[in-house]
Amino acid sequence: MALIVHKYGGTSMGSTERIRNVAKRVAKWARAGHQMVVVPSAMSGETNRLLALAKDLAPPRPDTAYNRELDMLAATGEQASSALLAIALQAEGLEAVSYAGWQVPIKTNSAYTKARIESIDDQKVRADLAAGRVVIVTGFQGVDDAGNITTLGRGGSDTSAVAVAAAMKADECLIYTDVDGVYTTDPRIVPEARRLHTVSFEEMLEMASMGSKVLQIRSVEFAGKYKVPMRVLSSFTPWDIDLGEEARSGTLITFEEDEQMEQAVVSGIAFNRDEAKVSVLGVPDKPGIAYQILGAVADANIEVDVIIQNVSKDGKTDFSFTVHRNDYARTIDLLKDKVVPALGAQEVAGDAKICKVSIVGIGMRSHVGIASKMFRALSEEGINIQMISTSEIKTSVVIDEKYMELAVRALHRAFDLDQA
Repeated sequence: MALIVHKYGGTSMGSTERIRNVAKRVAKWARAGHQMVVVPSAMSGETNRLLALAKDLAPPRPDTAYNRELDMLAATGEQASSALLAIALQAEGLEAVSYAGWQVPIKTNSAYTKARIESIDDQKVRADLAAGRVVIVTGFQGVDDAGNITTLGRGGSDTSAVAVAAAMKADECLIYTDVDGVYTTDPRIVPEARRLHTVSFEEMLEMASMGSKVLQIRSVEFAGKYKVPMRVLSSFTPWDIDLGEEARSGTLITFEEDEQMEQAVVSGIAFNRDEAKVSVLGVPDKPGIAYQILGAVADANIEVDVIIQNVSKDGKTDFSFTVHRNDYARTIDLLKDKVVPALGAQEVAGDAKICKVSIVGIGMRSHVGIASKMFRALSEEGINIQMISTSEIKTSVVIDEKYMELAVRALHRAFDLDQA
């Protein structure tokens, strides 16, 4: 008997009929003798609907009091879907109980709307499992030391599921979504994209950080840190599919690089259109400048991605970086109000119509000329590169947003990713 964690996304929980199908699938696993913990997302569109109500009442504000109430509001979406799933499982003849994050409890810090999990008390869940119950734990949320409800940021249910699996040392964490695994790139852009049977943790981490929407990056970080066996598969296969076949479907996130995986120089093309570029121009070129710029941004809880500093000329330099597009206006205002006057910089410029495209593959470690091949493919399509970022197994470029799909198709073709 294994302890299995299932996570279901918003589309999988999108209607009572879909919730009923999820219940039948979970019941199948439970009747096979497995201990089952299920982490559902809110029903598709529900979180957006709730946040839109708040926005209608008052425009978003960065202050703590406002964000605390946003978390109180947004957390109700997962609570509703968890209770509905428990009811559906009970209708299947199984004992089931649902818990909100604060009831487990899942302890987090107090960074409202972007909280980080600090610990999970699994005592109550283990007691229910020992009593033969299926346990449903709300995704996306937790509780801070003061007893306030917190949320983990969009896509946080993936993180909740993997964190629960890690805390309970689950045998496997299955992430059910609306796609049947991890692809070489988005099939909606490149119809020839292939599903990967396996992908290394490192590659999945890079693909998630570079914009792949299949898994949320913090969930992959958790999986890697605690070595949680994880598989991505579709909830839209028939619920009564053979259990052994289902357990082998989708894409397995592995932690060891076998010989076959090492043969793939590039495993996938990731992209992210949710970024914006910010440039501080005419900055005095002296020690501590990068810290003064990015330190202020970090203090505002704004995440920075690609960073580039130009060559100094006449004692001045330009400093550019990218942020999430939702943080673009706030970053510009912060720099104009506080950073530019303090540094004596000339001005702040920005571009909210950029995107990031990346090639990812563990084979890049042992092969030369991969970046030049990428740049040549983009050059042949007339695509200008604005910024470049690299790691051991990925190369990313920032380009004009209007060229994103063209770039993805060109790179997918250049690296023969349509070939099995």
